[in-house]
Amino acid sequence: MQAFLKGATVQTSRPQKDKAAAGPGTEKKAKAVPWVEKYRPKCIDDVAFQEEVVAVLKKSVEGADLPNLLFYGPPGTGKTSTILAAARELYGPQLYRQRVLELNASDERGIQVVRQKVKNFAQLTVAGSRQDGKPCPPFKIIILDEADSMTGPAQAALRRTMEKESRTTRFCLICNYISRIIEPLTSRCSKFRFKPLANQIQEERLLDICEKESLKYSKESIAALVTVSEGDLRKAITFLQSAARLNMDREITESAIIEIAGVVPPKMIDGLLQICLSGTFEKLEVAVRNMVDEGYAATQILGQLHEAVIEHDLSDKQKSVITEKMAVVSKCLSDGADEYLQMLSLCSVIMQQASQHN
Repeated sequence: MQAFLKGATVQTSRPQKDKAAAGPGTEKKAKAVPWVEKYRPKCIDDVAFQEEVVAVLKKSVEGADLPNLLFYGPPGTGKTSTILAAARELYGPQLYRQRVLELNASDERGIQVVRQKVKNFAQLTVAGSRQDGKPCPPFKIIILDEADSMTGPAQAALRRTMEKESRTTRFCLICNYISRIIEPLTSRCSKFRFKPLANQIQEERLLDICEKESLKYSKESIAALVTVSEGDLRKAITFLQSAARLNMDREITESAIIEIAGVVPPKMIDGLLQICLSGTFEKLEVAVRNMVDEGYAATQILGQLHEAVIEHDLSDKQKSVITEKMAVVSKCLSDGADEYLQMLSLCSVIMQQASQHN
């Protein structure tokens, strides 16, 4: 029995040694950060392509007062990164956690949260100075990310708090659609529109990351990333990291990017359009069925088909009829209609238009 127990102790002690030996390596792996966070701008100067916002925030960092802010624009253009970088520069690493409250759409943000959490934080007075001796502003910042998903009553409850606590607190609302923010809130804020990033700016950032991560890439793959992301740098960086993980020691190719992004290959879209314009209904049915069976999202096919139709040599009347049908199909898809039937319906209209004007 003792021999058995001794054997058991020997066996259990070995894995512990192995764990101890593997300790530092596993710790390093645990610290691996998504590249979106790793390469997030650390200061205002790092923010790309948003000159007006950067100029205003620089002035406030230099000592001028900061107004209530409203950042709006497409996703992945640097809205959250900009205000977080500004807050870090204003308060430094020590005071940052005490002076900044960030609430996201993932947090509960009904009227109760505005009345309790936001109001209580806004009422706190601020005192103290930065350890590095730089001037510290006499206000706190409340960041309400994805504010367009806040309920109407919660937005209404925020109005009075913004006015009442203006001496000690500044609000920064971030949203994709400014039309979903109530008028009384927008009138209390300085509005800044974040533009989709230009292709050249995106290319520069992506090439910079490729160099820092020592990646093998081709010009075509970077161009594909820029096209697929449609001005959303966050999406481009995420796709780049996924491609780098899939092709560990190989070159990142254009086909790899297209596959990761879930984009329908351009040849497939061109082939479908050609069948619509000059093929038979039987061929069309097979082509649409194959596309849906391949697992491509109907919304993705719709978007790419729209671009192909606009660029194709069709009359204005044909294009207008087809795009009107596309709008109807898009609505039906968002309501949960069958993808195959909707795509077949759209392609039938394209075929009908092509046959009428031949």
